[in-house]
Amino acid sequence: RQHEAPRRVKRAWVIPPISVSENHKRIPHLLVQIKSDKQQPGGVIYSIKGPGVDEEPLGIFSIDKFSGKVFLNAMLDREENDRYRLRAFALDLGGATLEDPTDLEIIVVDQNDNRPLFRQDVFTGRVVEGAEPGTCVMTVDATDADDPDTDNAALRYSILEQGAAGMFSINATTGEICTARPGLDRETMGVYNLTVQAADMSGDGLTTTAVAVIYLEDINDNPPEFTKEEFSMEVEEQAAGVVVGKVFVHDKDLAGSPSWLAKFTILEGDPEGAFAIRTDPHTNDGVLSVVKPLDHEVRDRFELTLSVQNERPLEPSAPASPRALATVRVRVRDVNEAPVFRDNPRRISVLEGTPPGTPITTYTASDPDTHQIQTLSYALLYDPADWLRLDPHAGTVRTKRELLHPSAFLQGGWYIALVLARDDAEPPLSATGTLSIEILEVNDHAPQLQPPAGVLCGRPGRGGTLLLGATDDDRPPHGAPFHFQLSPQHPQLARNWSIARFNVTHAVLAVLAELPEGPYSLPLLLRDSGTPPREQQQLLNVSVCHCGRDGTCLDGALAAATAGAGITLGALLIILGSTILLLVLAALGAARVRGRRRALRKGLLQRSRDDMRDNILNYDEQGGGEEDQDAYDINQLRHPELFSPRAKPPLRRDAPLSSGTPTAPRKLPSSPSDIEDFINEGLEAADSDPSVPPYDTALIYDYEGSGSVASPLSSIVSSLTDEDQDYDYLSEWGPRFRRLADLYG
Repeated sequence: RQHEAPRRVKRAWVIPPISVSENHKRIPHLLVQIKSDKQQPGGVIYSIKGPGVDEEPLGIFSIDKFSGKVFLNAMLDREENDRYRLRAFALDLGGATLEDPTDLEIIVVDQNDNRPLFRQDVFTGRVVEGAEPGTCVMTVDATDADDPDTDNAALRYSILEQGAAGMFSINATTGEICTARPGLDRETMGVYNLTVQAADMSGDGLTTTAVAVIYLEDINDNPPEFTKEEFSMEVEEQAAGVVVGKVFVHDKDLAGSPSWLAKFTILEGDPEGAFAIRTDPHTNDGVLSVVKPLDHEVRDRFELTLSVQNERPLEPSAPASPRALATVRVRVRDVNEAPVFRDNPRRISVLEGTPPGTPITTYTASDPDTHQIQTLSYALLYDPADWLRLDPHAGTVRTKRELLHPSAFLQGGWYIALVLARDDAEPPLSATGTLSIEILEVNDHAPQLQPPAGVLCGRPGRGGTLLLGATDDDRPPHGAPFHFQLSPQHPQLARNWSIARFNVTHAVLAVLAELPEGPYSLPLLLRDSGTPPREQQQLLNVSVCHCGRDGTCLDGALAAATAGAGITLGALLIILGSTILLLVLAALGAARVRGRRRALRKGLLQRSRDDMRDNILNYDEQGGGEEDQDAYDINQLRHPELFSPRAKPPLRRDAPLSSGTPTAPRKLPSSPSDIEDFINEGLEAADSDPSVPPYDTALIYDYEGSGSVASPLSSIVSSLTDEDQDYDYLSEWGPRFRRLADLYG
């Protein structure tokens, strides 16, 4: 049987929000009991769903399904989840919904369970020294995880520690750190370490700390100061580019900064600018050096006034330094100095051809060491032509030989010599002076006619001119312009010839009257423009030819032949002599070649197995000469007893050993002149002996015999090879050895 359900009137069951404190330790903790107005005979079944129940995080909340009591089963953390929204359900025993689902909101109440946290452990800031009070340096800040709407997250800042000075303050709400008092000095304290604190509950709750490091930036509030008022130094004279010494300064500002780096200035005591000072970038000291050589004899002491300041300008508030100036006393130490040629180079002029021994100048040096007694000596260091002689003590220069011009040792007419001056100190020093000698030209050459011959037509005005020129070995102004004229000693030449100037070096010879063809010799007088002028009379050989209509010679061959007549006798003799000399040399060369070939072919210098003598050639034979090699029989020398008409020939000095030769051989000569005497004596003995063949036959001048203690002539200097032996001395032994000289020379 189906019964009609009773009509329901909808009523909302509303559950207000439930608050529970985080970190609640009594668990389980009853939060609320929900109850439906629709009570059933069998009861109502309650349930909840949502985060903390059947959603993550699970198991935080639970409900008694029969009583509707909601329990907290775990500690809550507001910083993780500050509220939970659940859904509550009411069902009958059959599972049918009795009430519409309602919201159950659980609010987690905050507790001050989190300390403030600074964003970093160390905060860094910078501020210039001397900053005014109230100058902000940095800001420190912290965070708190508690509810920002409660005092649990209300932070307050403070400085726990900063030293006794109390130079900085902090804004309690914002954490901004600023200067609190004047007098920040980097030189006194360059870094400040502050301990700052942040506290919640408006400063009464939990706290935390951090460190704030404040660096003071340097300003130029300290001027540099010399460590003392006076400095003493010493330096050798003539030294340049050397360090004299250092001046020391002190600056309290930051080392290496522009406020610390010093700059030095020489205010007084160095008008010539001989000193310079720079800054050592590592030590900040002043380095004094010499830039110009000092002379002890001129000035032996210097007193310099130095000032010092920084590269960066000094702050107006900085006090002035009483040690910004210092005095430096420098003593110049005397050393040996080299001599000095004040006039270097020395330029002088000397006439060419100046005779030897002529003094031309005195070239001396001076010794800068006036406080030391020293003696200078002089020597020629460079004299390429060996023209000069120098007095080593006085420095007087004289000519050693005649100075000639032109010379390979002249450069543009100048002769360069170097003179060395040396002192007698220990060690000695020297200096070199340059002596430039201008060799002045002297008019010692007359102009020479060039060319000395020519050809022209014999008719006036129709090619009857000849261009004449001249040269002069002298240099200007002793050369051109040249003056040409007919010899004044032959005034009759002016009737047929005239000379007119063409330019400074040439003139024109012209005929004044028609002249017959043929050679003419015209004496001319040539004069240069030197001081004094030099003149010389010379012959001009002119060939007059037959002229054509245009003024040229008609017969070229005749002109050429007649032009030959213009050659001087000296030139002809030179040509003729040269031709004869060439012919003689050619004949001698041919004879020498033929003689060598025939000597090799016929055994010119035959050597017998038993005979130690050479074949002697007769060169003064009036018959066949060198070509007649068979004029005499050598057997007469080897066996004279077979050819002599006498039964008992008289004894001879040149006979063989068996015929009564001297018991000892003749001593060999040691020089070419002795050899010549040796031969002449033998020749004279042979010529005065009436029992021997005529004087122009081959003679035996010496026979060594067998077993002689003397060596053969061919063994002289036998230890030398043919390449090492010099046979040129044979030509000095006279005409009888000329053939040997030709063969071996």
